[in-house]
Amino acid sequence: MSILNQNLLSLDFWQDKVTYAGHALPTGSVGCAAMNITDEQIRSLVQLAIPLAAVVELIKAGTPTAEHFSAAKESVLQITQMMRTMYPLSLFDFPNDGHDIQQIFSDEYIENAIAYINAAQEIGVGAAFDEQNKKGIGVVKLICELAQLGSTLMIYKQGMIEFAHKLHNSKRTPEGYAATFAEHFNAAPTLSLDNPMWMQLTNTTMQYVSSVMPEKGIPQLVKRMHYVSFVGMFRSDLFEGLCVGHAPRLCPICGKWFLTTDARQTKYCGGLAPGDKLGRTCRQIGNLKGREQRELADDHPIKAIYTRRMNTITQYLHRGTLDEQTAAVMKRLAKDKLERAIFDHVYAKGSYEAEMSQDALLKESRTSIK
Repeated sequence: MSILNQNLLSLDFWQDKVTYAGHALPTGSVGCAAMNITDEQIRSLVQLAIPLAAVVELIKAGTPTAEHFSAAKESVLQITQMMRTMYPLSLFDFPNDGHDIQQIFSDEYIENAIAYINAAQEIGVGAAFDEQNKKGIGVVKLICELAQLGSTLMIYKQGMIEFAHKLHNSKRTPEGYAATFAEHFNAAPTLSLDNPMWMQLTNTTMQYVSSVMPEKGIPQLVKRMHYVSFVGMFRSDLFEGLCVGHAPRLCPICGKWFLTTDARQTKYCGGLAPGDKLGRTCRQIGNLKGREQRELADDHPIKAIYTRRMNTITQYLHRGTLDEQTAAVMKRLAKDKLERAIFDHVYAKGSYEAEMSQDALLKESRTSIK
């Protein structure tokens, strides 16, 4: 399948499932997985997209040349190769050899893209409905989508990770998640420039289509959503997941986000635990460490450090020298560090105590809140 025929910014919703790139997943899976794309990967995507951003500006002005499109080809090739290694974007079928990219940046496609841009300058949006411009429209759309991938991923992670942490303390039901949502976001959303989250969710189109769900094999009536940005798509899927009781959770062992799909207090993901020579999953390791944690005496050095810090945070909160939001973040960070110290003896004997100091936790919490 050609890359131009793959809907990078479309989701199908059906009951508690979402279909992305032909794969049916629990709703919320796509938005949850996007939070695991590393900051290093995002920085690379932003850097690779610089030539594409320049071409997008020329497209808006109606002045790109064949040379500009040819210069964009290498960026598109490198970005799609990166996407093959980043879940959930890796769900798409991108050829290893980049054959599709070479084809769509051929003289035929580039000439059609320039013709489409010129037509759009003259007659407006009507040019997008002309079948003669089909190839050019696909090229322009792909360039615009990939140009904003890195920057919108950055926006998404900055806006969602703090909210996802707050969901840890929610009642694990749609109603509990709705209450946390109302506390974190503006309860009366407005379509204004000072409320960018809602602005990014407005540029969507929706249609109902009969589609064969991968796990069913028979047609189902699904809600198909088309987005103009990756950040809008990821947020939409994450919020749709909350509506059916699915929520992200951070695994304290591997440090990755995973999706919970019921009211059970699932604490660890089912992926392989990093560095475990026996090949055990985080859940298996977590169950063992959970027993160890419950068996730790109150005066054990690891637990004593944690207990002292929790008491100090509570005292500062009562004195009014800490606000409730900062105190809650500090307590969450302290709990995460305790769990890591129980799992990782090198960490427990190394930087654990320093990271658990009041000043260190306060500084980390303020950075997290920002």
